[in-house]
Amino acid sequence: MSKMSRRTYDVITFGDTCVDLIMSGTDVVPRFGQVEKLVDDYVLEMGGSCCIFACQAAKLGLRTAVLGRVGHDDFGRLVVSRLAESGVDTRYVSVDPTLKTGLGIALCQGGDRAILTYMGSLAAVGPDDVTDELLSLARHLHHGSFFLHTGLIEAMPDVFRRARALGLTTSLDTNWDPDETWDSTLDEVLPLTNIFFPNEQELLRIARRDDVDLAVEWAREQGVPIVAVKRGEGGASAFEASEGVDCTVDPVTGGDSVGAGDSFDAGFLAAWLRDLPLSECLKIACLCGRSVAGSIGGLAGQPAWAQVVGGNRAVRVRSPGQSNR
Repeated sequence: MSKMSRRTYDVITFGDTCVDLIMSGTDVVPRFGQVEKLVDDYVLEMGGSCCIFACQAAKLGLRTAVLGRVGHDDFGRLVVSRLAESGVDTRYVSVDPTLKTGLGIALCQGGDRAILTYMGSLAAVGPDDVTDELLSLARHLHHGSFFLHTGLIEAMPDVFRRARALGLTTSLDTNWDPDETWDSTLDEVLPLTNIFFPNEQELLRIARRDDVDLAVEWAREQGVPIVAVKRGEGGASAFEASEGVDCTVDPVTGGDSVGAGDSFDAGFLAAWLRDLPLSECLKIACLCGRSVAGSIGGLAGQPAWAQVVGGNRAVRVRSPGQSNR
């Protein structure tokens, strides 16, 4: 990791601090009218796209810190504990007794899920928290949960602009927009973004296109150098300059896919910050995403760096028009 290696952190991110209560089964659709239904299983685990991302980044050897708040409650203590256990620096995660730690209830059925979210501490970070002093400690700034970090949305163009001026590279994963407006300050943030990490459905809505290739072209026209599109079981694609790379993955069973996209982001950045080629960045990202997708909860399947470098036939990378290798 040659670029700015003297900085304290390789990556910092904003903590969308929450826990996930994951309910799974063949029928998890609730019925009102005081009807009680039984489910097959549940898991209580740390959630939050940025927090899951941070844990995977740290496990892949990146020096990682999170800026955020938690409530003075058991859920908050779980979040801080999981971050620290994964190797994330939590000194910038403060306890706020006026908040409840965020909560997401994921109802997982088959290959799909629905999520109910209580915001609480999830959106507690504000513009005044993001100082130049903090930004200057890192090589890279990753922002996930763009639409859920409501306290930062209006400030993000300024935050990314300051980060770039301080020598950081930047990446963005919007995740889903609960209001489904798909705009806000994105038009200002995207030109300041080095790597954009949407999934297919998010990209189509943000670009307001009905074709993924046209949506990618739109993102590139906004000035984004690298676009990495997550396609779920279909793998992923990445585009940089005139280069395009596709990745296919063997299917997994038994998991809930929670956090797979966040670990994908971390895997891509762990390779990119090591100056690896685009194809290798995409391959490692897909390995991380696939490993998490096959587990329950966002942390259980996260691999270490030694587990994702080298060959793995479960993931195949090719340029468009070439056969898998």
